[in-house]
Parts: sequence; structure tokens; C-alpha cells
Amino acid sequence: MSELTPEFTLSIGAARALHLAAQGMLLARRTRATKDDVLAAIRRMGVLQIDTISVVARSPYLVLWSRLGDYEPAWLDALLAEGRLFEYWAHEACVIPIDDYGLYRHRMLDTAPLGWKSGASWMRGNAEQVARVLEHIRVKGPARAADFERKEGKGGGWWEWKPEKRSLEALFTAGKLMVARRQNFHRVYDLAERVLPGWDDSRAPSLMEVRREFVLRAVKALGLAKAAWIPDYHRTKPPHLAPQALVDEGLLLRARVEGWKEPVFVHPDHAGILASAAAGKLNPTVTSLLSPFDPIVWDRRRALELFGFDYRLECYTPAEKRQYGYFTLPVLRRGQLVGRIDAKAHRAAGVFELKSVALETGVRPSERLLRDLATAVGRCARWHGCPRVELAGAQPAAVAAPLRALLSDPEGLAA
Repeated sequence: MSELTPEFTLSIGAARALHLAAQGMLLARRTRATKDDVLAAIRRMGVLQIDTISVVARSPYLVLWSRLGDYEPAWLDALLAEGRLFEYWAHEACVIPIDDYGLYRHRMLDTAPLGWKSGASWMRGNAEQVARVLEHIRVKGPARAADFERKEGKGGGWWEWKPEKRSLEALFTAGKLMVARRQNFHRVYDLAERVLPGWDDSRAPSLMEVRREFVLRAVKALGLAKAAWIPDYHRTKPPHLAPQALVDEGLLLRARVEGWKEPVFVHPDHAGILASAAAGKLNPTVTSLLSPFDPIVWDRRRALELFGFDYRLECYTPAEKRQYGYFTLPVLRRGQLVGRIDAKAHRAAGVFELKSVALETGVRPSERLLRDLATAVGRCARWHGCPRVELAGAQPAAVAAPLRALLSDPEGLAA
């Protein structure tokens, strides 16, 4: 490291603050969000993961709410329909800025590393059926899977999808089709050349450039990153480019975190906030509920190492074996992950149900913490169109009564 770029050492609190600053989750937002803010938030994260579970707002909308506060979810749909975003396999199925299309083109041209997602074997074994689906869209225009009548039973996972659905997904993964828009959250597929006219594969960067860019972008989105954290962000496959090589080229900075053996890497664009973090000048103020698929927690190992937060999504766990609930939302509070909430929005009844609120072991349930928590829950409930919040229980149990009192007094919280 040169004298101009000293190797800073961060406390764990400063490391968390740097991460949150990079994710746009350091300071509470003071202005009302706009449609452009939605696009800016996605660009900051690089990718926005899609998930269909809807006991509360579906994940992509909730991730944006955590960063932007009350905003219009239809803006995300509009940005996709306008061609300013596209969908593809990144961390998982994600919404991505259209400017980054070229970075994913290699995955479309060689889908084998995507495993079961590729649909390659389906396309090889069902070439005529795939061709019919493609021709249907070419002649009749954009289509949903629901536009093709299912001839037998009700489908479930990939192997139970009707043939047309499997063909649509395989053509999408191969880059022949793109998602033109969403209709009631269902994908509407169209020919790639109609969604993205004028694209030429000669514009795609080389595979080596893509690998370098994904490392740089993952580090920038994370604020700081151990080398082991980087491949997960875009789910890149080996061989992986060592971030130290980019340090040697002056494209990344290196820092230390107290108590960690491995160095962490920081993007030069974050040099200023790195210095502020090391000086203890980044003070997180955000308290919010997070989606289980928020970049802050989607890498369970990183969440444990950075926040000491041992998190598992239990919707895939049998009900009798769940510890916290079906779809628990991590609670971010002033730079720490302090608990998790099992919530369900009953929109028709106007009720935001908290099946359980569980604070992490060692978290002191001070009046200020409970007030912060109640305020965040109240904001989330109102955004869901649920003016009433009902709390069933809490861990520790003594938290339930004071939290229930705060939740029942929205005017007091706003004061």
C-alpha cells in the first residue's frame, strides 16, 4: 500500500457501518422517494433478488422499502417495462440495470454452469416443442406461461411445470427471450431482439473483463469484503480472480478488521467513507425490517461473520421444527441486527400481524430500542395498507406488553 492509501484498521462496528453505507442503509432517509431513487438503489446494490413469497410484500419491493421508505411499488414494474431494468440469473433470479446486460451475456451463451436453471437438457430433448413456443411469441407477441393451456393436472416445481413453461424458462435462460414486463407479478416474455433492439454480441466484454468487473462490483456493493464473500454476490463460478491481484493493480484497497485474520477489500470509490469509518465517524441511524433476500443478509455466513447474526429462512423447514417462524424478517437497528419478526400482512382486514418478535440473545430491550422497533414496524404496516398492528408474542416474553403498548399508540411514536 502506498502512503496515499494507508491500510486502515476498522472496529467491527465501523466495518458494519461501512457495509451499511455502501448499501444505502446507514442514515435514515429524510426525503420522499421518487421513481429515479428506485433505479438508483438498484444500481447501488447491483442486483435486486426476486422471490414470490407474499406473506408481506414480495422481496424485491420490501428490499426497496427498507432503503427508500414509503414509495410506489409500481415504479419497479414500470422501470422493467420501460427497458431500464432486465431480469436474469445473478445472485439468484434478479432485476438488474439494463446497462449491465453485457456482463451476463456469457451466461446466456453458455448456460451449463447454471446447473438445473439452464434448461439445456430440456431444450436438447424437446427441440420441436421449444421451437413452437418461440414461434408462438414471434407471431402472436409477448406471452405469459398462463397463456398456454395446461393439459394435465396442476404443476409445482421445475419438473412439474407444463412443457410450455419449461420451454419459456429455458429460452429465457439462453437469452432468446427476455422478460418484457410483469403482469400481476407473472413474467411476460418476448423475443430478446424486441425487448433489447440493436444488441450485438460484439459489444459484450470478454470473459476475463466480466470476472474482473464482478469482483469490483461485489466489493463496491458490499462496502468491504473478505475474499471468500465475493463470489456469492453474483454467484460466479471458478476460476475466481483473487482480489489481491486487483489491489496490486491499484483497482482495490485493502483494510483490516479487528479480530479477523483475513484482510478485507474496499473499492476506491469508497476511500472517503473507509477513512470516516476508521475514524469512527460513521454513525448508523437506520432502524428497519429486512427481507430475507436483502443483500445485507442473503449470504448467511457473511451475516454471521459481520453481524454475529445466525439466520436461516424457515419457510422450507417443517412447521414443527421452526424456531422463529415461517418468513422471519431480520431487524436492523442502528448498525446491528437485533432480532427477527415473523409477520403477515392481512391487507383486506387492514391488520399487520406479528406472530412473534424475537430479540437476539444479549440485546438489551431498552425503551429506546423498543420505540425504534415499534416505529419501524408501524411504518412497514402502513406501507402495506394495514393501519392496525397486532402482536401475538415476543422473546423475551417481558417485551410483549411494552411493545404492544407502543404499537397501539402511533401518534406517540410519531411525536
